[in-house]
Amino acid sequence: MTTILVTGANGQLGREFQALQPLFPEYKWMFASRQDLDLSDSGEVRRFFRENPIDYCLSCAAYTAVDLAETHPAEAAKVNVDAVRLLASECRAQAASFIHFSSDYVYHNAINRPLREEDPTTPQGVYARTKLEGDLAALAEHPEALIFRISWVFSRFGHNFVKTMLRLGKERPELRVVCDQIGAPTHARDLALAVASIIHSGKARGRGGIYHYANEGVCSWYDFAKAIFDLSSLPVKVLPILSREYPTPASRPSYSVLDKTKFKETFGIEIPYWRDSLADCIREML
Repeated sequence: MTTILVTGANGQLGREFQALQPLFPEYKWMFASRQDLDLSDSGEVRRFFRENPIDYCLSCAAYTAVDLAETHPAEAAKVNVDAVRLLASECRAQAASFIHFSSDYVYHNAINRPLREEDPTTPQGVYARTKLEGDLAALAEHPEALIFRISWVFSRFGHNFVKTMLRLGKERPELRVVCDQIGAPTHARDLALAVASIIHSGKARGRGGIYHYANEGVCSWYDFAKAIFDLSSLPVKVLPILSREYPTPASRPSYSVLDKTKFKETFGIEIPYWRDSLADCIREML
């Protein structure tokens, strides 16, 4: 039986993979949280791979505290770089496919059109730099690795913008949300289903490289917040503000819409519109 290992099992994406197990009963799924497998312990990781031969490793574990990373660079690098390098190396050693999830933050450039995989990477901040370093380390160790760069992830699980807005919307009548950062939300369930479908189709092998994935459409964080409250029927007044009015320790890209042409042409998978997926997610949470 084909075995799929999912690291970061308790995160948004890891939980979504757990939820879709019944749709793919032909696979043996293994889910590893930080408690199950310490990715900072190379000896433990190597023992795990020796004792548990796998066919696919889905690298969902990540240090995603963007602002906290500015003061904890070593911790961010352990998860986003060192652990990724180690997993990719172990996968190559046992001829397993390695699938890793990265970020739109690696670009952070002045290109004002949907970003393509070959565009220059100019990461700003520790989180962005470590995500890029992780991508490069994965491909150096395992040239056939699949790297999916994604943006603005949301889910019914874990911590994310949608859940934060719903919580604040029940506590406050008015919220201020930045309107000059443009991107596209990614529903973790859509992404998990797409990746599982790629594995099922056999297209996860022999197509190594970087691919973009996000839900179709474009919005600002202000638009995203407005949609959340419209779809949840919460009477919250949302006021648009500029990024300079809400300073953060780490800089955010002002434009990070991802061009998904390569993904769609390579894997033949249609991607849902972000607002439709948001409506599905909110229905599941309310």
